[in-house]
Amino acid sequence: MDVKILTDNKIDVDHGLELLGDMDFYNETLGTFYDGIEDNLKKLEEFKNKDDFENYGILSHSIKSDSKYLGFMDLAEIALSHEMAGKGSDKDFIDKNYDSFVEEINRIVKVVKEYLGR
Repeated sequence: MDVKILTDNKIDVDHGLELLGDMDFYNETLGTFYDGIEDNLKKLEEFKNKDDFENYGILSHSIKSDSKYLGFMDLAEIALSHEMAGKGSDKDFIDKNYDSFVEEINRIVKVVKEYLGR
């Protein structure tokens, strides 16, 4: 695993290591994120389509937290705005910004997949 794959794609590995301690635990946490993100994307879309703002906000919060721990700083910021939109039942914001949220998640997933060699 070449950490340069992550750092070249704007992932702040040093921030992740500050929070998670060492590279082994970071990689393990990264794998857990990768294994669960497809399910989370399906749930996110379901919550959005059902106007289930409470669960949309909760799941966005979870994605934000994971992103901060792993150094996905851009994704963490985007997820925070969606978390707040969910809490505020801001359907207009969610509808207008959902695609860019998913695009950033997919960008991260692609990078993580390459890094983990999956």
